[in-house]
Amino acid sequence: MKSPLKFLAAFCAACFITVAAIAADASPTGTWKWSQPGRGDNPATQRAMKLELKDGKLTGALQSWQMGDNTIPEAAISDASFKAGTVAFTVTTEFNGNKRVSKYSAKLEGDKLTGTIESPGRDGAVQKREWAATRAK
Repeated sequence: MKSPLKFLAAFCAACFITVAAIAADASPTGTWKWSQPGRGDNPATQRAMKLELKDGKLTGALQSWQMGDNTIPEAAISDASFKAGTVAFTVTTEFNGNKRVSKYSAKLEGDKLTGTIESPGRDGAVQKREWAATRAK
Protein backbone atom coordinates (compact mmCIF):
# COMPACT_ATOMS: atom_id res chain seq x y z
CA MET A 1 0.00 0.00 0.00
CA LYS A 2 2.85 2.39 0.74
CA SER A 3 4.49 1.94 -2.67
CA PRO A 4 1.55 3.36 -4.68
CA LEU A 5 1.31 6.32 -2.28
CA LYS A 6 5.05 6.99 -2.54
CA PHE A 7 4.82 6.74 -6.33
CA LEU A 8 1.87 9.15 -6.41
CA ALA A 9 3.66 11.61 -4.13
CA ALA A 10 6.83 11.45 -6.26
CA PHE A 11 4.78 11.87 -9.45
CA CYS A 12 2.97 14.94 -8.03
CA ALA A 13 6.28 16.45 -6.90
CA ALA A 14 7.79 15.91 -10.36
CA CYS A 15 4.76 17.56 -12.00
CA PHE A 16 4.99 20.54 -9.64
CA ILE A 17 8.71 20.98 -10.34
CA THR A 18 8.12 20.76 -14.10
CA VAL A 19 5.34 23.38 -13.99
CA ALA A 20 7.50 25.66 -11.85
CA ALA A 21 10.41 25.34 -14.31
CA ILE A 22 8.17 26.13 -17.28
CA ALA A 23 6.70 29.15 -15.47
CA ALA A 24 10.19 30.43 -14.65
CA ASP A 25 11.13 30.25 -18.35
CA ALA A 26 7.99 32.21 -19.28
CA SER A 27 9.47 35.54 -18.25
CA PRO A 28 9.94 38.59 -20.47
CA THR A 29 13.18 39.48 -18.65
CA GLY A 30 15.99 40.21 -21.08
CA THR A 31 17.11 42.40 -23.95
CA TRP A 32 14.75 42.43 -26.92
CA LYS A 33 15.66 43.55 -30.46
CA TRP A 34 13.64 44.28 -33.59
CA SER A 35 13.73 46.23 -36.82
CA GLN A 36 11.26 49.08 -37.26
CA PRO A 37 10.42 49.96 -40.88
CA GLY A 38 11.27 53.52 -41.93
CA ARG A 39 8.75 55.94 -43.38
CA GLY A 40 8.66 56.31 -47.11
CA ASP A 41 12.01 55.38 -48.64
CA ASN A 42 13.88 55.68 -45.34
CA PRO A 43 15.73 52.57 -44.13
CA ALA A 44 14.55 50.55 -41.15
CA THR A 45 15.95 51.38 -37.72
CA GLN A 46 17.25 48.80 -35.27
CA ARG A 47 15.48 49.03 -31.93
CA ALA A 48 16.14 47.43 -28.55
CA MET A 49 14.65 47.39 -25.08
CA LYS A 50 15.45 45.82 -21.76
CA LEU A 51 12.70 44.29 -19.63
CA GLU A 52 12.84 42.87 -16.12
CA LEU A 53 10.11 40.97 -14.31
CA LYS A 54 10.81 40.89 -10.59
CA ASP A 55 8.33 40.06 -7.83
CA GLY A 56 5.50 40.31 -10.36
CA LYS A 57 6.45 43.85 -11.41
CA LEU A 58 7.56 44.59 -14.99
CA THR A 59 10.09 47.41 -15.50
CA GLY A 60 12.40 48.39 -18.33
CA ALA A 61 13.41 50.91 -20.93
CA LEU A 62 13.39 51.43 -24.66
CA GLN A 63 17.05 52.02 -25.51
CA SER A 64 18.21 55.10 -27.39
CA TRP A 65 18.18 54.86 -31.19
CA GLN A 66 19.15 56.77 -34.30
CA MET A 67 16.61 58.47 -36.55
CA GLY A 68 18.57 59.98 -39.41
CA ASP A 69 21.13 62.33 -37.88
CA ASN A 70 19.25 62.49 -34.57
CA THR A 71 19.56 60.32 -31.47
CA ILE A 72 16.32 59.59 -29.65
CA PRO A 73 17.16 59.17 -25.93
CA GLU A 74 16.39 56.13 -23.80
CA ALA A 75 12.84 56.10 -22.43
CA ALA A 76 11.55 54.16 -19.43
CA ILE A 77 8.43 52.06 -19.80
CA SER A 78 5.36 52.83 -17.67
CA ASP A 79 1.95 51.28 -16.96
CA ALA A 80 3.68 47.92 -17.47
CA SER A 81 2.16 44.51 -16.88
CA PHE A 82 2.79 40.85 -17.62
CA LYS A 83 -0.36 38.75 -17.39
CA ALA A 84 -1.32 35.46 -19.01
CA GLY A 85 1.79 35.54 -21.19
CA THR A 86 1.10 39.05 -22.52
CA VAL A 87 3.45 42.00 -22.07
CA ALA A 88 1.86 45.47 -22.12
CA PHE A 89 3.42 48.86 -21.44
CA THR A 90 3.52 52.50 -22.50
CA VAL A 91 6.56 54.49 -23.65
CA THR A 92 6.65 58.29 -23.73
CA THR A 93 9.42 59.75 -25.88
CA GLU A 94 10.27 63.40 -26.33
CA PHE A 95 12.01 64.87 -29.35
CA ASN A 96 12.38 68.59 -30.15
CA GLY A 97 9.87 69.43 -27.42
CA ASN A 98 7.22 67.04 -28.76
CA LYS A 99 5.98 64.18 -26.61
CA ARG A 100 4.82 60.97 -28.22
CA VAL A 101 3.05 58.21 -26.30
CA SER A 102 3.16 54.67 -27.74
CA LYS A 103 1.33 51.65 -26.32
CA TYR A 104 2.99 48.25 -26.77
CA SER A 105 1.31 44.88 -26.35
CA ALA A 106 2.78 41.49 -27.24
CA LYS A 107 2.35 37.80 -26.56
CA LEU A 108 5.45 36.04 -25.22
CA GLU A 109 6.28 32.74 -26.91
CA GLY A 110 9.71 31.46 -25.89
CA ASP A 111 12.24 34.02 -27.08
CA LYS A 112 9.80 35.97 -29.25
CA LEU A 113 7.36 38.81 -28.54
CA THR A 114 4.68 39.36 -31.19
CA GLY A 115 2.05 42.06 -30.97
CA THR A 116 1.06 45.62 -31.81
CA ILE A 117 2.19 49.19 -31.19
CA GLU A 118 -0.36 52.00 -31.08
CA SER A 119 0.97 55.53 -31.54
CA PRO A 120 -0.23 58.88 -32.85
CA GLY A 121 -0.09 59.30 -36.62
CA ARG A 122 0.71 62.47 -38.53
CA ASP A 123 -2.96 63.42 -38.90
CA GLY A 124 -3.77 62.85 -35.20
CA ALA A 125 -5.38 59.46 -35.79
CA VAL A 126 -4.06 56.45 -33.89
CA GLN A 127 -1.71 54.36 -35.98
CA LYS A 128 -1.57 50.65 -35.18
CA ARG A 129 1.22 48.44 -36.49
CA GLU A 130 2.50 44.97 -35.85
CA TRP A 131 5.88 44.31 -34.26
CA ALA A 132 7.94 41.27 -33.38
CA ALA A 133 11.01 41.28 -31.14
CA THR A 134 13.53 38.54 -30.45
CA ARG A 135 15.32 38.04 -27.14
CA ALA A 136 19.06 38.67 -27.54
CA LYS A 137 21.19 35.76 -26.37
